[in-house]
Amino acid sequence: MCGITGWVSFDSDLRREPAEAVTEAMTATMACRGPDDAGLWLGRHAALGHRRLAIIDLPGGRQPMSLRTPEGEIALVYSGETYNFTELRSRLEKLGHSFRTDSDTEVVLHGYLEWGESVADHLNGMYDFAIWDDREDKLVMIRDRMGIKPFYYARTRDGVLFGSEPKAILAHPAASKVVDTAGLRELMAMTKQPGWSLWRDITEVEPGTIVRVDAGGVSTRTYWKLTAVPHTDDRETSVARVRELLTDIVRRQLVADVPRCVLLSGGLDSSAITGLAAARLGEQGEQVRTFSVDFFGQEENFRPDEMRDTPDSPFIRDVAGLVRSAHRDVMLDPQALTDPAVRRAVITARDIPAGLGDMDASLYLLFKAIRQESTVALSGESADEVFGGYRWFHDGTAQSADTFPWLAFRTGHTERGTVLRPEIRARLDLDAHTADEYRTALDQVEYLDGESDSERRMRAVCHLHLTRFVRMLLDRKDRMSMAVGLEVRVPFCDHRLVEYVYNTPWSLKTFDGREKSLLRHATAHVLPQSVADRVKSPYPSTQDPGYAAALQQQAKEILAEPGNPVFDLVDRDWLTGAVEYDPATMTSLTRNGIDRVLDLYHWLDLYRPEIRLD
Repeated sequence: MCGITGWVSFDSDLRREPAEAVTEAMTATMACRGPDDAGLWLGRHAALGHRRLAIIDLPGGRQPMSLRTPEGEIALVYSGETYNFTELRSRLEKLGHSFRTDSDTEVVLHGYLEWGESVADHLNGMYDFAIWDDREDKLVMIRDRMGIKPFYYARTRDGVLFGSEPKAILAHPAASKVVDTAGLRELMAMTKQPGWSLWRDITEVEPGTIVRVDAGGVSTRTYWKLTAVPHTDDRETSVARVRELLTDIVRRQLVADVPRCVLLSGGLDSSAITGLAAARLGEQGEQVRTFSVDFFGQEENFRPDEMRDTPDSPFIRDVAGLVRSAHRDVMLDPQALTDPAVRRAVITARDIPAGLGDMDASLYLLFKAIRQESTVALSGESADEVFGGYRWFHDGTAQSADTFPWLAFRTGHTERGTVLRPEIRARLDLDAHTADEYRTALDQVEYLDGESDSERRMRAVCHLHLTRFVRMLLDRKDRMSMAVGLEVRVPFCDHRLVEYVYNTPWSLKTFDGREKSLLRHATAHVLPQSVADRVKSPYPSTQDPGYAAALQQQAKEILAEPGNPVFDLVDRDWLTGAVEYDPATMTSLTRNGIDRVLDLYHWLDLYRPEIRLD
């Protein structure tokens, strides 16, 4: 897991200054993603930069990595993990390739030499990488199928800039920090518009996509997408297949030359990964490490709400006790969660004012604590999207709504534009944007002949989550973890599992009358009964009124700065009213709104963007 960056200029010779200094500056922005090493490669028309977090083959995996051929050099910068690299290496050796290292990076490089851009079809993993091919004077950028690893590029007058994160691109003198109406609109909308980045001239490389850059311009090709195929397995076979896949996936994703652990929330998803990991490590005589995040007083003072029926702690103890893990609870209080330095670190990691408040802060602090003991963590992220676990999957109104289900289901993350000045809200027209994106997303869904109306609808709902919603969460997980040099792996995003479960009928996904029936039954052998019976509960959020009170105090300090640029965007009257609420009874909408304002305030100070609203 690393950070990659670079630029291509067909009108320049990048072997000359200042190309090296500029590439070093771009690379330095991602030092947190790769604290172990840094490297540059300079060619005539391409400069590549790399920051390394060493996971596999610690001494041999340095980058950029290159191969010389009679026709020219091939250079690679790579971020992520290829979980089937040992099998690919054996295959390539039989085809005549020889290797100098034991790293997966070298396998990908030789794979490109053998198969060209089609190397992507052979990879199982999470990755983004860029290859400069001197033989054809072209750059090839490839992103993993599910979009686990972030990847962006920006066109220039004579080429492109690229990076794992926008901040690397923004460090180039040719880049501009412009945010326009389209960027701000999608920030507030939560539809995950394909290719979107907040920054006007920066585009996200789509998941499952190959981007080719040569003197003729930029072209893209999709090498993987969700397709509809008939599911012919019966219930028993389907459960067995899910169990088989998950067992193999966890086995593969536990491979590392550094300490590993599992993120444990006490829910079905993370508990299943914990149980499977514990079984695998137990075969090797190892004890699984587990980590959880919680808030002081949360268990004792817990109040059920529309999203959470029970606190996590009792279930975490049940799982840790069953698998006998080396467990650690990371306990947080309002002071830690509202620390402005933490908020600024979160915004810097994500490059955007996401407005998720304590959920982002707690995730960052959890990962920071884990990094003291482990370098790799397995996560239960994405199981809800794959197996249909969110409450709105099972809510009739949200199911049938003519919009994205997560927006139809009433939660504290809706109505995100309420903090903006009225004239800006009108200009953004979030309702129209959301409707347009919803129609665009539905157009991408393939159906099977003969599917019932209900099955067609639930196929569409699942597709929306796997192509839109999950990508927001994966980006958040990657940015928060890599900000502290922690690699988080997501077994539920293995494309084999995604393809298989996506094509199981909704009636099979819910065959026992509950959410995630396939997962529940496939992993029952490694779960305590309490967790097997538990209702879905999302990532925890603090209920301590001290958190809301601290937000209000910081908002009051902003209100005391009447000329602050944040009020070019934020409705001062709304914020004035929000700081008057009783913290103990404040609604989640109001609390999240204050978080949004505070994020905007610090983001404007950190990035100094140029806001251009047409």
